[in-house]
Order: sequence, then C-alpha cells, then structure tokens
Amino acid sequence: MNIIEAAIFLCFFSSSNVYFAGASKQTAGNITASKNPFTPKASLIRYWSKRINGNSSPPSFFLSKASPLTTLDSTRFASLASRHALDTRLSDFCTAAKLFCFPELAAHSVAEKHGDDVGFSVYSRKNFTNYGSDRLSGADTFKNYSGGDNIGVDSFRRYSRDSAGHDDGFSNYAGEVNVADQSFATYATGSTGGSGDFANYHTNANQPNGRFTSYSDEANGRSQSFTAYSENANSGAQTFTSYSKNGNGAPNGFSGYGSGSNVVKSGFSGYGETGNGGNDTFASYGGDGNLPVNDFKKYGEGGNGAVYGFNNYRDQSNIGADSFSSYAKDSHNEKVNFVNYGKSFNLGSDDFTGYGQGEDGGNVSFKTYGQGPSFKSYAKDGVVFARYFNKASSSGKKVNKWIEPGKFFRESMLKEGTSMQMPDITDKMPKRTFLPRTIVSKLSGEVHTIFGAGENSSMAGIISSAISECERPPSPGETKRCVGSAEDMIDFATTVLGRGVVVRTTENVVGSKKKIVIGKVRGINGGDLTRAVSCHQSLYPYLLYYCHSVPKVRVYEADLLDPESLEKINNGVAVCHIDTSAWSASHGAFLALGSGPGRIEVCHWIFENDMTWTTVD
Repeated sequence: MNIIEAAIFLCFFSSSNVYFAGASKQTAGNITASKNPFTPKASLIRYWSKRINGNSSPPSFFLSKASPLTTLDSTRFASLASRHALDTRLSDFCTAAKLFCFPELAAHSVAEKHGDDVGFSVYSRKNFTNYGSDRLSGADTFKNYSGGDNIGVDSFRRYSRDSAGHDDGFSNYAGEVNVADQSFATYATGSTGGSGDFANYHTNANQPNGRFTSYSDEANGRSQSFTAYSENANSGAQTFTSYSKNGNGAPNGFSGYGSGSNVVKSGFSGYGETGNGGNDTFASYGGDGNLPVNDFKKYGEGGNGAVYGFNNYRDQSNIGADSFSSYAKDSHNEKVNFVNYGKSFNLGSDDFTGYGQGEDGGNVSFKTYGQGPSFKSYAKDGVVFARYFNKASSSGKKVNKWIEPGKFFRESMLKEGTSMQMPDITDKMPKRTFLPRTIVSKLSGEVHTIFGAGENSSMAGIISSAISECERPPSPGETKRCVGSAEDMIDFATTVLGRGVVVRTTENVVGSKKKIVIGKVRGINGGDLTRAVSCHQSLYPYLLYYCHSVPKVRVYEADLLDPESLEKINNGVAVCHIDTSAWSASHGAFLALGSGPGRIEVCHWIFENDMTWTTVD
C-alpha cells in the first residue's frame, strides 16, 4: 500500500460507531479486515456514508450483497462491458461475481449411439446428442435425473431419432430442482413404434422450464405419456413446439399435467398438426392449479381421423387462462371431447379462435364446462355444448390452499401472546450478488447477449419476465424502480424517504413454516402511518430488486418465540398495508383472508433477503 492509499484507508476507517437495523450489532462485514479501499464493497461503504445521514454503517445483511469482485476484476470486467465484449468471458464473469448463469453442459455427447439397454441413475448436467438414434428395440431409463439440483440443465438432441421399437423412461426427472432448464429437440423424430414415458417430471420443482421441439415429429405408432408432469411446481414454463407433427397413429397421454402447480405456463404450438389417426388425452390437466396459463396454437390443424380428449381440464383451479387458436382447423373426421373443462373457483379466461373451422366430418363436444370461454369463428355445425356453468364454482375457501398459511394476516395478529403460523420465508432464489454500478451502467440493452439468452431459451424467458415486471406501470400511489446495484437501491430509498433512513429485514429463517408466538412488538415510527420502501428480489442473472413505495403502511418489529419454551428465536419485520383499495380482487391476500380491496388492511412478513426501508425513528 502506497502513501496515498494508506492515507485514504486511515481516513475512511476512522469512524468506529456502528449500528445495524434488523441484524446483530457487530462490525459491518468486518470493515477493518478489508485491506483495499477500492473494492466494490469498500466503495459501497463509502457511498452509504455519503448518502445516508447519521453515524451508521450498512447492516451486515445489506453489505453481504455487495459484489465480491476484486479491484482488478471489477476494472477488467467494466472494461469488457464498455467494449461490448463481456460475453466472451461469461464463465469467468459469472464465477468471480457470483452470478446466476446456467452451467455449460458436458461438451461431449453421452454414449452416442449406444447399442445396449442403459439405466441412468442420479445423473445431471449432461448433453445427450444422437443418443439412441437408429436404435432397434431396447429400452433406456433415466431415474432421479437432475433430482434435487439447484440449477438443473440438460439437453437431449436427436434422442431416439429414427429408432424402431425403442422405449425410453424418465422417472423422477428434475424433481425438487430449483430453476430447471431441460431441452428435448427432435426427440424420437421419425421413429417407429416404441414409447416414451415421463413420470414425475419437474415434480415439486421451482421455476421449471422445459422445451420439447419437434418432439415425435413424423413418428409412426410411437406412444408418449406424461404422468405427473410439473405437478406441484412453482412458476416456470413448458413449451411443446411441433409436437407429433405429421405423426401417424401416435397416441399421447398427459395425466396429472401441471396439477397442483402455481403459475405455470404451457405452450403447445403445431401440436399434432397434419397428423394421421392420432389419439391424445389430457386427464386432470392443470387441475387444482393456481393461475395456470395454457396456449394451444394450430393444435390438430389439418389432421385426419384424430381423437383428442380433455378430461377434468383446469378443473378446480383458481382463475387461469387458456387459448386455443386454429384448433382442429381444416381437419378431417377429428373428434374432440372436453369433459369438466375450466370449472375453476374464480372466473378464468378462455379463448377459442378458429376452433374446428373448416373441419370435415368431425365432432366436438363440451360437457360440463365453466364460465368464461370465448368462442370466435368456430364451426357452428358438429359442436355440442352441454351443462354450461354460468358462475365460478365453490365458495372460494378451497382456493386458500394456494395461499400458504401465514403468508398474509391481519394487523390485529401482531399482539404479544398471539399464536400464528409462520410461512416459508426462506429465500428460494439462486444465490447472487449485486454488480458494481460501474458495470451495471454499461449493460443496458445487452443483457440477453451477455448471458447467452438465445431466442426461446429459459434464460431469455427469465430476463424478459423480470424486465416486463420492471417496466409495468406503477399502481395508483405507487413509486417503483428496479435496481441492480446497491448504490441504486440507496439512491431510490433516499429519494423517496430522505437521507435519514434505516433498512431492516427479518433476522433469520428460524420458525419458518412452523407455529410461533408473537413476543414484544414495536411499531416503527411510533406505529403511525408512514411511507416505506420495500425491495423484493427478482429472478435475474445478477441481484435485481423490485423496489416500490406505497403510502399508508405501518411497519413493525416483533420478537418471534418458540411456542413450547417461549424463548426468542427470531426478530421479524412486518409491513401492514392499510389502504388496499387499488389491489386486485383476485389478490392472494383476499383469497386467504376473505373480503376485498379497500375493505381490510393486509400484513405480511419481510422474507429472507428482502428488505424494507423507513425513516429513522
């Protein structure tokens, strides 16, 4: 360290008075252990002192999100970003900055054109290219594949292509995985006979993303079955493009597809298009789901003699939306049967455009379908509608299963001695950190390119979804901004609240998903109505927060006690929204608590790695 650096170091670390809100009172990230005052973390500490009044330092939970890049790496990657060349060192960048990037698959193909029957157990992150191509009979099984991974990435290209009588079985594929990315391209294309069986695919997965492109195209007599596909999954998307297109006599079965899932999107494009004699069944598809979204484009269009059955489709779900465009259009002698279609608890949205239009000799029937479908330009002849329900079913109580107990509660619960259920407040996102502002400022418009987010890729969907939420117009009275650096978050909070601010979060995750007892409760700012800035994570390659401020809230800190020993196990931070008049009537809080917008206040805990800013007491 030269004389100038030493002077800066001594000047900067002369203050020793440290205070932490919502965290233990210890030195913020062991400041004195930092030898280099030019690292992103040291820069953040200086910025905090510059922008925030008072003799305080950033709390440890906030400082832990600072970029771990060294001074040299920070300068090097900022230079690459300014030259639009950061993607050339993506692997190094992701590792050094601790970002969320899909790992590279094994460069080589696995057992290419393997001639024997093979069982793959406890496998993950492999690239199966040309596997099973031209195989004659035999069977391969994948058990517990990518199970329990944090980030599961697999690619099956030209798998079982042009095979004859070859069976494939995928059991417990990518189950319990966090952020899955699976791709099946030209799977079983041109195959004859044989079968593919996906059982418990993406079950209990968080953010599952599966893509089936040209799956079973031009196959002859090959059967495919999906059982418990994306069951109980959270968010994510599944796409089937050109599935069974030009197939001949190929039956496909989807059982328990998306059942019990939370906000999973499915897209079927060109499914069974110009197929001959297909037989597809969707049983319990999207049943018991929360906000399921399904899109069928050109499904069965131009097909001949196919039979499609939708049984208990989106039955007992909450809201949801389906779109059928050009379904069975210009087909010949096709039969489509919808039984118990769309009997959701709360009104969903269904759109049938060009349905059965131009078909010849076919038969379409709807038996017991719910309120909401819109039929545009559909065949007037040969379509039977029976038992139409003109209102959403049930009282709505069963919908509460989609809202985790304790996720929303009334303000009256925040009293000492109250016993209540704590929701799962653990952070389910991949571990990431902020990027230095010097790098973030140079990424505008290039995030897709830098992180290899090609068209229709899972990463592209993740990035686009986050950007879409960031660009959404604010709600009435809301002030919002997405921030990708700690400095940007400080700027937003101080712009809204002023420079005398404190940031808090729930201290830990002890008591999560269990019964707890409320101990001492302290209202921030005297428990008066105030304005706060709350920041919630978005899934993104680097740490990105959706920060927003709404008026008329009360913020509380509460000791959380073990219900048996009554010993303190956590310090919870809760926000109570007093004015809910601008909220949607379908908001989860109203499903859980009853009532509606503007009629009740709604409280929630601040989850792990989320935070809320308020003015100093």
